[in-house]
Amino acid sequence: MAQATLARILEDIKTLEIDEIRKVDAALQQQIEMAGYSPAEWRVMQSLVDDGLLKEIKPRRLRRSIDFKPVPIKGKPLSETIVEERR
Repeated sequence: MAQATLARILEDIKTLEIDEIRKVDAALQQQIEMAGYSPAEWRVMQSLVDDGLLKEIKPRRLRRSIDFKPVPIKGKPLSETIVEERR
């Protein structure tokens, strides 16, 4: 956003009534929550919340929190062992 536009918005906020400030705050919070989701993804997730299938929409992780490194296993593959044990 251009600095002039940002400065104008910040000045305009100073002229708002408290109920208008609350509406602006709610709109900003929604924009922050939507960060990382496309509008289509957000609508789908919001409909899942409305239907009770999701409790909340969590912010999308931009980076994996854990670096995944597979553990080397001696012998046959673990998947084969699991299949044999289930028989």
